[in-house]
Formats: sequence, C-alpha cells, structure tokens
Amino acid sequence: MTTTNSYMLACSCLGKHGHPNENHTKETRITTPPQSHSKHTHVTRRKLASLSLLLLSSPIPIHTQPAFATESSILDMFRMTVPDQTVEEAENGIREHATSLVQVKELLELESWKEAQKELRKSASYLKQDIYTILQGKPVTERAQLRNLYSRLFNGVTGLDYAARDKDVPRVWKLYEDIVVTVEDILSRL
Repeated sequence: MTTTNSYMLACSCLGKHGHPNENHTKETRITTPPQSHSKHTHVTRRKLASLSLLLLSSPIPIHTQPAFATESSILDMFRMTVPDQTVEEAENGIREHATSLVQVKELLELESWKEAQKELRKSASYLKQDIYTILQGKPVTERAQLRNLYSRLFNGVTGLDYAARDKDVPRVWKLYEDIVVTVEDILSRL
C-alpha cells in the first residue's frame, strides 16, 4: 500500500503594531513521496531551500530579553579578561616561574615524558601571564624586543611539548637549550 503524506505549514504575518494579523496567513502544503519500507523521509535540497525561504520570509518576533540569563552574564562569557595581577606581582613571581620552567630538565633527563609535558604546560602558563603583564607595563619603545623574545620563548615551549610527546630526544635537548637562553635574555631585560 502506498500513501502520500501531506503537511501544511501556516505562518501568520505581523500587523503594524507587532500583533498577529489573521487576515494575512500564508499556507504551504508539503507533500512527500510515497515511502517504501524506510522510516526516513526523503528530503531534497530544493524542498529544504523552499521551506527555509518560506520560514525566513515571514516576520519572526524577536524577544529582547534573554530567556535564562541576564544580558551582562552572557556578555561576560565572551569577554576577554585581564589577569588580576599587577606589574609588581608579576615581577615578584617571574623568577620563581622561570625557575620552575627550567627545572623541567630533571623530568626530561629521566625521560618521564608525560610528567615533563604537564609540568612544562603548568609553569609556562604562569610565566606567560607574568611576562605579558610586565610587557603591558613597559613603554611602547621597549615592547617590540620583548614581544619577539616572548614569541620565541613560547614557540620553543610548544615545540618542546611536541618533541616530548614524540620522544624525540635530540630535538628535546635543542629546544630546551634555546628556552633556557631565551629565559635568561628576557630576565636580563626586565
């Protein structure tokens, strides 16, 4: 037995004052082809396009109030935040965080790759925040050199992380030495 399914969509138009106007109702019938034993309805791109055009052409009321959250909390989710750290705090913590980054050497010597990666990521994130905060407090003329060193340092950290993951021992030691030199250069300029 073959049957044809017919669906009717009704979209009402809004009047001048935003209220539904029953005099202008659009109705569209969508007829699907007879189905065989499949439970899924065959929908072509053309049918989807005409249906979406119909739905988009009718005015849809938009509510200005968010449903479950306040407007400010929604904006806060997407806002970039400045670290809650002063330049003085960053200057006091930078040597400690730089030391912990350099101390990853012990884990690399033991070839404890996973632990080395974890410690590297943790210490690098603190150091990155410190350097960034200090960099923002510097005069514009000094920032370009520090930005280059900052970029070189954290590109090296990323490379070391990948080398540790791949257990590429020669590359690990080359990147580690570059990181140590860059950290010393940054600390001497601050």
